[in-house]
Amino acid sequence: MSDPRPLSADLARIAVFAALIIVLGTVVVPLPGGVPITGQTLGVMLAGLVLGARRAPLAILVVLALAAIGLPVLAGGRGGLGAFAGPTAGYMLGWVIGSIVIGLIAHSGRPSWWRTALATIIGGIAAVYLLGVPVQAAVTGVPLDLTALSTVAFLPGDLVKAGIATVLALGLRRAYPRAFPARSATAPASALS
Repeated sequence: MSDPRPLSADLARIAVFAALIIVLGTVVVPLPGGVPITGQTLGVMLAGLVLGARRAPLAILVVLALAAIGLPVLAGGRGGLGAFAGPTAGYMLGWVIGSIVIGLIAHSGRPSWWRTALATIIGGIAAVYLLGVPVQAAVTGVPLDLTALSTVAFLPGDLVKAGIATVLALGLRRAYPRAFPARSATAPASALS
């Protein structure tokens, strides 16, 4: 079933999530190796859960386009084309792919806490790392296995973000189901258990 919302409503939702991802970029914990812990992945997870596989990547592409033209929208106020040649470039591409994976999993059936949590872990963590780690290794010149090992420092924070995204998305679904694509908004709130 196609979502009957007008284009303006979709654009507004995409803009809101792009802004959320940018704002969450102000939460930064620097780490050695050039890839900080940020709140932006929480925004990516929420975008995938709420907007779905078609609209979520558009919100992320808006953020990346703004960064490409030099606006300081990435973690720590970074922006410019140099960010796309640095150690975080693969993670940013991973955001796009991860948001699609999150949307596909989260909206593939009746809404549930386990489907929502699984979506954030597979799309918001695994898919992002799958693209981010090899690029980070290539850019930094650190062997792939050591770079992958260094991502262990990110896992606790990313799992906390996955939990937060799950709780927030389920709460939003109960409070305002119209925020979600039409197909999943028709499910009763009791399906969340």
